[in-house]
Amino acid sequence: MAPHEGLVHPKEYDIKDSNVELIGSDLDHRVKYNSAASEPAWNDGKVGQQAGLFVWRIENFEVIPWPKEKNGQFYDGDSYIVLHSYKVGDHDKLGHDVFFWLGSKTTQDEAGTAAYKTVELDEFLHGAATQHREVQQHPSDEFLALFRHISIRSGGVRSGFNHVEEEEPKEMLTLLRIFKYPGAGRSNATIVHEVEPTWESLDENDVFVLDKGDKIWVWQGKNCSPMEKAKAAQVVNDLTLAKHVDVEVLSQLESRSRIIVDLLGGKEAAQSTLQAARPGLFSKRDSVHSGNPRKLFRLSDSTGTLSFDLVKDGEPVRTSDLDGDDVFLYDAGNRLWVWQGEGASEREKALWLKVAQSYIRRLQESQEGSDAYLTPIAKVSQGHESPAFIKALEA
Repeated sequence: MAPHEGLVHPKEYDIKDSNVELIGSDLDHRVKYNSAASEPAWNDGKVGQQAGLFVWRIENFEVIPWPKEKNGQFYDGDSYIVLHSYKVGDHDKLGHDVFFWLGSKTTQDEAGTAAYKTVELDEFLHGAATQHREVQQHPSDEFLALFRHISIRSGGVRSGFNHVEEEEPKEMLTLLRIFKYPGAGRSNATIVHEVEPTWESLDENDVFVLDKGDKIWVWQGKNCSPMEKAKAAQVVNDLTLAKHVDVEVLSQLESRSRIIVDLLGGKEAAQSTLQAARPGLFSKRDSVHSGNPRKLFRLSDSTGTLSFDLVKDGEPVRTSDLDGDDVFLYDAGNRLWVWQGEGASEREKALWLKVAQSYIRRLQESQEGSDAYLTPIAKVSQGHESPAFIKALEA
């Protein structure tokens, strides 16, 4: 048997689970502090020293700088770290947001490395960063606001990948969904997302680009926006720069647009079945479980035993409700915030991600059909609260 035969893909990361629960222990804290000082990705003379946007991709357990010209481009099989450093007020002081972005098909190794290195980067920034866990299917407004456009394509680096059974060659068929994602900070973000090349991926609210290799088709849903049409034109232009092929643009309102549905295997499908939006692997909803009342919990070991207690349920939460000697978990409905007091014990601080993911898992299990596992998670430290956290308290 050849050395590569019989080997398989590594297990994909399940967002509902956690393989990073040891992050934050005393030993882990010391290791990261020393490791951060020797990590090439952080030691370029710019990270932590200059305002700007820095992006890295996890490749074989290493943090590799992502080309600036590719900022906003992601692969669903990868994990990334994104640092946004910004000036605070009129001073030279910098604020930092660190995001670890997990593609829907990333591996456990990549997801774990991204989470671990994010905490390490926070160590490098002297604990001043707000840490965010971002999942492909439901990004936060703060993450989307960093990019004018976001493109999510299939594929990526496969950490630990060795061998996959060969498949029969298939006809080239790529379907890109182009849509506005509402609520992305200052302006709506335009998303280019590769979806399953089937007629069931189509919906009336978006624009789709079908690349068949020998021809490119553009299908404009009858409710799509001018911004989505313009972005589709840019995507087509980029595709045709590399090859000279015919391009045909069709509106759903044209009878001829049925050709694209047929090409995607929908010859028997009725036109009415395309009315409903089909988000696929990328949700367009503004929140995950925003209908739930807001809740505030306290994580404390002041009595010698670790406790997790409900402090407020459905009432407004204010900064005066937070005690600097403990860690608090704030469920804002569409976001889960963890606030660490300066005087919180190392034990309390060490458990923030584990407690947050356990809380999300409990919500997931208690609600049939819930998608609570997609909830963005963010951690802030006392004295370094991000504008988004302050806004969440004031809402």
